[in-house]
Amino acid sequence: MDISLSMLSDPEVMGMLAKGVAVTLRLFVGAFVCGFVIALLLSALNLIPSRLVRAVIALYVEYHRNVPTVVQIMVWYFGMPEILPKALRLWINQGNTEFSFALIALSLNVSAYYYEDIRSGIKAIAGTQVEAARSVGLGAMQALRYVVLPQAVRFAVPPIINRSLILFKDTSLAMVIGVTELTYQVKKIENATFQTFQIFVISTFIYLVISLTIAALGAQVARKYPASFKS
Repeated sequence: MDISLSMLSDPEVMGMLAKGVAVTLRLFVGAFVCGFVIALLLSALNLIPSRLVRAVIALYVEYHRNVPTVVQIMVWYFGMPEILPKALRLWINQGNTEFSFALIALSLNVSAYYYEDIRSGIKAIAGTQVEAARSVGLGAMQALRYVVLPQAVRFAVPPIINRSLILFKDTSLAMVIGVTELTYQVKKIENATFQTFQIFVISTFIYLVISLTIAALGAQVARKYPASFKS
């Protein structure tokens, strides 16, 4: 078996790989940021003493945690355009539709997991801290913003790092709707060159390097912002 990696000297192959990595990272970073913001909003809403609000959030979380991610991507790409207003559908179709819907699906999916991580962090905070914040004049939202969420996020850092690594790997699922991320480009190269083993060795190495980089950055953040239990 020829295990030569000579294809790395081919400018066209390298260009396709570079494009795939760029799209993958854009998808990952976009979904990470959007998912985290959505998770913070859900965490804040969950503190509202309303059974209806909490039931809606619980349904949202259960859907995104129990339906396969690839199915969620396809629902957004194939299903949602059918129920959107025509004007909005035409506006979306003017851009990179595949990337946009993949970003939405991955953001919503990961937000459900981030929300659960942050909710666990909130439970780890002593109730006396909230009472103390209220006693010095902070309102409910101020206590949430300045006391509860900053500490909850610190407690949630380790599981958020793990989920972010899964999110990065899940970006490869976007190829099913034609997003030109790394796995999509690898399949194009494999179909054109028939060098299956070689191109998948290269793509495995790329995924491994990026995953280890994300893990290292996450570990650095965890060390810089360690969680501390206070009563």
